[in-house]
Amino acid sequence: MSLFVDIRKKLGAFELDVRFETDGEVLGLLGASGCGKSMTLKCIAGIETPDAGKIVLDGVTLFDSEAKINLPPQQRGVGYLFQNYALFPNMTVRQNILCGLHKETDKHVREHALDGILALTELHGLEKHRPHELSGGQQQRVALARILVGKPQLLMLDEPFSALDSHLRGQLQLQMQELLARFDGNVLLVTHDRDEAYQLCKQIALLDSGRVLACKETKALFADPESREAARMTGCKNIIAAEKSGAYEITVPAWGVSFTTAVPVRDGLCAVGIRAHYWSAKSNYNRQPVALTGQTEEPFAYTCRFRYETQAASTPDIWWTMPKDRLPKEPYEVGVAPQNVLPLYE
Repeated sequence: MSLFVDIRKKLGAFELDVRFETDGEVLGLLGASGCGKSMTLKCIAGIETPDAGKIVLDGVTLFDSEAKINLPPQQRGVGYLFQNYALFPNMTVRQNILCGLHKETDKHVREHALDGILALTELHGLEKHRPHELSGGQQQRVALARILVGKPQLLMLDEPFSALDSHLRGQLQLQMQELLARFDGNVLLVTHDRDEAYQLCKQIALLDSGRVLACKETKALFADPESREAARMTGCKNIIAAEKSGAYEITVPAWGVSFTTAVPVRDGLCAVGIRAHYWSAKSNYNRQPVALTGQTEEPFAYTCRFRYETQAASTPDIWWTMPKDRLPKEPYEVGVAPQNVLPLYE
């Protein structure tokens, strides 16, 4: 199983220019609204046509501008779950799902496939219900069942949890994780939620202004984002200009401090990132005295702000998140482990 995408498409002042590939794992397209995530899916599905490039799914060329290949959507083996699920309101659950088997004429085959997908998506007992009689989570599972019953080679999910409240979103993310683990095909998940991407995706492609900033294994991306924009998009709150000052040392002039790193510092360093939850009052590494400037209480944590004694007045406060039972006492000293100091290069 594999998917290769290398396409370009110009839409007014916006230009999509993306390249990535996956080998059957769940790949997340992570980025802010308007960065080109949904347009990428539409080009893969055949709803939109790229100006140039190539798309290959499991060895079959879906689009190739040079070879003049552009398969119609119904021949691409792609299942596309839209944000609004696109269920037919006047049809029952059973009828909606059977729409995914419109090419199958054998009644027994259709019934067997229907029964299997109802079991997989836990929809038994709801066959006669119409969409308005279902919860948001049930509607999503019906939409997925309609796609999966046709056995697509590629499943594409476009912000599948964006319209749900936080409690239901958490439940459905777990259900989706289990379902995707049983899906024998390629999966693309579009999201702007980094936690969602981290939970569901084996790999992540970061998109910004129509470009892929990085594409790597999820945990590796969060552990080493490499660029300022990638660090920001993966949730790093403390990003500051920095200089290489040694083979394993970074200096931050605006803070007046230096940090020892766990990895060699390459030439071309421009900044450093330290995630808010990486700071520790107990760490003996990169430890310095600081002054707390404020704190915000959250349900299960505190988010504090602090400044180094040597920090320039013109620079913003530094963010520090900690569990409620770890709120330090004065005088304050804060450290960070070398492996949690993130060198950034662009």
